[in-house]
Amino acid sequence: MVAIALSRARPVDLVELTKPRIVLLVMCTAAAGFWVAGPTPGQSMVLFHLLVGTLLVAAGTNALNQVAERDIDGLMRRTRARPLPAGRLDVATAASFAWIIGAAGVAYLGVFVNPLTSGLAAATLLSYVFLYTPLKRRTTLATLVGGVPGALPILGGWTAATNTVSPEALVLFWIMFLWQLPHFLALGWLYREDYGRAGLKMLSIGDNDGKISFMQATVYAAALLPVSLMPTILGTAGGTYFLGALLLSSMFLGASALALKETTVLRARRVFRMSLYYLPLLLALMSVNRIV
Repeated sequence: MVAIALSRARPVDLVELTKPRIVLLVMCTAAAGFWVAGPTPGQSMVLFHLLVGTLLVAAGTNALNQVAERDIDGLMRRTRARPLPAGRLDVATAASFAWIIGAAGVAYLGVFVNPLTSGLAAATLLSYVFLYTPLKRRTTLATLVGGVPGALPILGGWTAATNTVSPEALVLFWIMFLWQLPHFLALGWLYREDYGRAGLKMLSIGDNDGKISFMQATVYAAALLPVSLMPTILGTAGGTYFLGALLLSSMFLGASALALKETTVLRARRVFRMSLYYLPLLLALMSVNRIV
């Protein structure tokens, strides 16, 4: 029955259910973690298997999130056209598809990479679906909880190459964790009316002057600055990375501080856009520095 239902679903709707852009970002962070760990020349196939498994787990996790939040998505302007609230997919088909690919990804990593990386992937899926997703309806602390599964893929990339969790790997985790918070705080403030309409417990709801949201964004961006420099101190990156990370983190902090000083839609968008530029540029610097 599941196979029949899946065969009748439109492939484009199943793909949209997985949030492909987020999946791509997760794959890039996992690949960056793998590369910075310093893999041996014979590990090219390990990277391939890491990316396949990560794709499946991330896609399954995102799809399960959409299954759980289909009622919320139907209430928000920016999400009501998604396959489930729009009625293009039924819940049973979407849930079956999500669990199949998510579980397949965890198993794939266990067989072709290593059990540690598979365990981290399972923790990502389960914490995102069963902790972060329901907590969004109950407490503003959900954003902090959601930062954990968001930061685990880069740690999984490291463990795929080394089969260990080291202080250098934990620094990558904390960079990812801290980066997410100003990113989501800015997004939450920009879409606070949508989130409020859906009944989500966001810090930005009622924070019309933005002081609470961007005070926290500034604090997290300030914490990110010294943490982003740690790869050089620990020896996984060099001086070029240090200078680039210092510049990027200072700009991110500056954008957050300006939004705190006077919160406008324009300044909030600048924080959000800066967050979008920050991570790929930082990871690119780290990866290029590893080549050098």
